[in-house]
Amino acid sequence: MLSRIAEILVPAVGRLSVTTDAGTALTPGSIIAANHTSLADPAVVLAALRRLGAEPVVMAAAGLWRVPFLGGALAREGHIPVFRGDRRAAAALDRAATALEQGRLVLIYAEGGLPRREDAAEAAPGLFRSGLARLAGRTGAPVVPVGQAGARRVTSGSIAKQLAGLATAPLRRPDLHVHVGAPLLLTGDSEVRTARARTAVTSAWRTAAGHLGEPAALAARV
Repeated sequence: MLSRIAEILVPAVGRLSVTTDAGTALTPGSIIAANHTSLADPAVVLAALRRLGAEPVVMAAAGLWRVPFLGGALAREGHIPVFRGDRRAAAALDRAATALEQGRLVLIYAEGGLPRREDAAEAAPGLFRSGLARLAGRTGAPVVPVGQAGARRVTSGSIAKQLAGLATAPLRRPDLHVHVGAPLLLTGDSEVRTARARTAVTSAWRTAAGHLGEPAALAARV
């Protein structure tokens, strides 16, 4: 349901385009790792992935399960609540591993939160937490790096700015771009796996942001 809703709503608030690397494959049992910049970007990524025929299970902040109607839908569809800083955090990785074993795709946001910036500009992904590396090391699942750009043009900053952004997005129709990279197998210790994953997601983000002419991505190419 989430993927279908995203596919309907995202074109109403922006102009979404999607590209992939040569050799990109969203094979069953893969981990999809995306950069996280805005409350809007999960919908953007889900809409892009559905265009490619993929509907992943999403690892998301547990607070969403307390939202009326949404929480019930998340539970029914098997999405995975993440209790950060809680003993239940390990259970999220257990559930993700089970989903991968069942051939599901699992979407994870390895940064673990949103950037604390007020502007709507793009920036490279922040530091990754260890969950992605642990999940990949435990399951041996391939990791598909995904970079998205433009979601901050829909909503970012303070609560007031986010609400204003959502309200005006259907009129502004900002450009949005998602780039899906080629899958990789993470090897080495947890620190090495984390660094490799962040490098791959950063590369995918740079491609996506470059499509939008974002200064941060263009400067990184010099």
